Amino acid sequence: MVRMRRLRASSNIRSLVRETVVTKDDLVYPIFIKEGTNIKEPVDSMPGIYQYSQDRFGEELDRIINAGIKAILVFGIPAHKDEVGSEAYNDNGVTQNAIRAIKQKAPNIIIIADVCLCEYTSHGHCGLVCRSEILNDETLEPLAKMSVSLANAGADIIAPSDMMDGRIEYIRNALDKNGFKNTIIMAYSAKFASAYYSPFRDAAQSTPLFGDRKTYQMDPANGHEAIRECENDIAEGADIIMVKPALAYLDVIKDVSYSTDYPIAAYNVSGEYSMVKAASINGWIDEQRVVMENMTAIKRAGAKIIITYHALDVAHWLS
Repeated sequence: MVRMRRLRASSNIRSLVRETVVTKDDLVYPIFIKEGTNIKEPVDSMPGIYQYSQDRFGEELDRIINAGIKAILVFGIPAHKDEVGSEAYNDNGVTQNAIRAIKQKAPNIIIIADVCLCEYTSHGHCGLVCRSEILNDETLEPLAKMSVSLANAGADIIAPSDMMDGRIEYIRNALDKNGFKNTIIMAYSAKFASAYYSPFRDAAQSTPLFGDRKTYQMDPANGHEAIRECENDIAEGADIIMVKPALAYLDVIKDVSYSTDYPIAAYNVSGEYSMVKAASINGWIDEQRVVMENMTAIKRAGAKIIITYHALDVAHWLS
């Protein structure tokens, strides 16, 4: 007789046969660095998350290091924005200066630099704009300039999140030509035009002033297209591919994992984080159990890397 419950009889037995284990090594913590001084501003729609100025970020960096988190994803918020997002590739811009400061204090931490124009443009879109059209090919050059600038500042991984066609090859060529052939590219390959991003746009101050991003980010209904996007980015030179968001797209993560043996990252995005936090604050759920169940589901689906605002809490619970 088959008795499946034999393998569930105690905590130690369950651990012995457990198929999926989340570790600190899986986690990436996103951070927001705002230009200015003495800034620690809470993001109201993301409880526990703050915008920091570079001079105040040391306290958060200490928490990250003490928690045993080995990788961070850096978003910069400049004081000046313009139509072309010129601060994105300013070698003395907010993100570049933050990367240098972090590397000086914590040289072993892996710094992933987000590459997109949305935080730097006055219109809030991820590319250059002409008559309300988001331009694809014309956007590739500033993205490449931004990538080289961030790599020169010390970023270990360049993470293009703009969803312009052909940008991975363009950025790879630019990095190689400028002496950064060993810099990793983590491509936001299957990035969906999701409603789950709303709190992030508060944190990064990147809400579009007109229209939406549906002409360049993916339709949430399309799973097969996600595989093609991942395959295209791999062919263009990506080292790691990403599916974003995570929880509503676990099927996509699984399908992509079947189609490639490249490392897969999944972004547990702001809306997914905020819903859990709100439910926890209201006493409706056990936050630790729900978060750990979510992390396990993302990894079980096939992701090796989990980008999550829960990272510090997860690291604490794992300890």
